[in-house]
Formats: sequence, structure tokens, C-alpha cells
Amino acid sequence: MIEYPKYKKVLFCTDFSENSDCAFDYAFGIAKRDEALLYILHIFSANPRASYIDNYMTKEYWDKLKVTMLEDIEKKYDSQYLSQIKDKTKVKTVTKSGREVEEILKFIREEHIDIIVIGTHGRTGIQHVLVGSVAENIVRRSPIPVFIIPCKKQPDLDSAG
Repeated sequence: MIEYPKYKKVLFCTDFSENSDCAFDYAFGIAKRDEALLYILHIFSANPRASYIDNYMTKEYWDKLKVTMLEDIEKKYDSQYLSQIKDKTKVKTVTKSGREVEEILKFIREEHIDIIVIGTHGRTGIQHVLVGSVAENIVRRSPIPVFIIPCKKQPDLDSAG
């Protein structure tokens, strides 16, 4: 019989979408089964037009805006994920700013993560080409296992003509 690996640190990446919510169930299940530490990570995009913002927004206003944004993210952690967890001693929420793929890969190295759980939006065609896929890039570049969870509601194939 093959022994299933036991993970000590599980990383759940979220953008707070419905797809992320579906992936959370898997991440939480793995962490609970293995008595692992569950990291819930959200990356908000660093603004590529920072110099533009500097011209039209004071530093004080920008700092206040970031505080408001971080407070909103904390509320989302609580309402979407932490409210479902009784024992919060094995959960850490982390918010970072930057490019999603680079920040996730950097985080897994720094924290010695064992597995990544991430949802996918299931984009195809030109939308996939233009937008790309964080999940796909993580799979290609990750040195650890990545569990991809598709959550997009699929049409019922039995009822289709």
C-alpha cells in the first residue's frame, strides 16, 4: 500500500472569488487531516503606475487608502474562511503586495511550504492568452506539489441534448 505524504504546511492562495472559495474546502481538508499549519495568502497587485499616482495623490492619502484596503481584506478573511474554522491556532492569514506568481513562489521558499492549493478560473481561448493564469504559472514553476481546483460551474452534461 502506498503511504500518502503528510503535509506540515499547506498554502491556500485566494483572490476571494467563488473559485477560491471552492479551493478553500480542499486546503482546509488537507490541513485538518494532516494536522498541518494552514496559510491563507492573498496577493494584491502592486500598482505598476505608482509614479502616476504620486502625481495625483498625496502620500498621506495613498497610505490611508492602503490601510482601508488591508482592513477590507481582513474582513474577507474572517467572513469567507476564518468563520468556518473552530481552532484558529493552526491558521495564519498573510497579505502581500506584488506580482502574484513571484510572491507565491517567494513565500513557499521562505516558509518551507509543502503543498499549494489554488482555484482556477477556467479561462480559455483569447481570454486565457490575454489574462494568463496564475495557477498555470505556479504549476510550471513550483518546486512543490500544486493542487489545482476547478470550480467553475459546469453545464449538466446529462441534460444537454
